[in-house]
Amino acid sequence: MTQAEKNAKNDPSEYTSWKDLPIGAVIPTAGNSVKTLTGKWTPKKIVHIQDKCVKCNKCVPVCPEACILKDKEGKMCGVDVEHCKKCGICVSECPFDALKLEDME
Repeated sequence: MTQAEKNAKNDPSEYTSWKDLPIGAVIPTAGNSVKTLTGKWTPKKIVHIQDKCVKCNKCVPVCPEACILKDKEGKMCGVDVEHCKKCGICVSECPFDALKLEDME
């Protein structure tokens, strides 16, 4: 399938990188990161700084894609980087600066 055909189809599962997305791409359904590896759509990476994290879970309810990983006790233990869209909401909400966005190397 050519890139033009992918663009016409506008199916997010057809894109392997954020660089492949057409300008003005539309995500037609909410919660689609479960079936689409959206973690590569942005030139950013999310970093969980475990030494700063007090497991308050303030990041959990604000993640639009439910990418905050939890341990057996239901406490934050990491981020699903394969599906995280790097929107930065969790970073903004963390009162302990235990999450940050960085440029990809």
